[in-house]
Amino acid sequence: MAKKQITLYSDGSSLGNPGPGGYGGILDYRGKRREFSGGEPHTTNNRMELRGVIEGLKLLKEPCDVTVVSDSSYVVKAINEWLPAWIKRDFKKVKNPDLWREYLEAAAPHTIHAQWVRGHDGHAENERCDDLARGEAERFR
Repeated sequence: MAKKQITLYSDGSSLGNPGPGGYGGILDYRGKRREFSGGEPHTTNNRMELRGVIEGLKLLKEPCDVTVVSDSSYVVKAINEWLPAWIKRDFKKVKNPDLWREYLEAAAPHTIHAQWVRGHDGHAENERCDDLARGEAERFR
């Protein structure tokens, strides 16, 4: 049986870098959507961008084909290009190795491709994820 095709829209935000932060996401399967969000009192923007992807993947109950849609070139390039080299050198001189290891665990059952979108450019799902992320960050301010 073919894997379900899932789109995971995700965004992260921090008020100050570091500062209070949040992430927001939308899982979309054939138009059925589930929103999720969370945050931390002291974090960075990149950590929240990545946390959003990790938490979205953790919500999936079976192996899926996942398209991650993010405005973070850090997350998109790491997923599509940089990870194999980082793994080879055991994440030496890589920022956020704890989260990248957590990502690998969450991503393991899935086939994942990341797609970059320009932030704050009217992309409806990205704007909604940004709202969720900012709302979470504000709660920790």
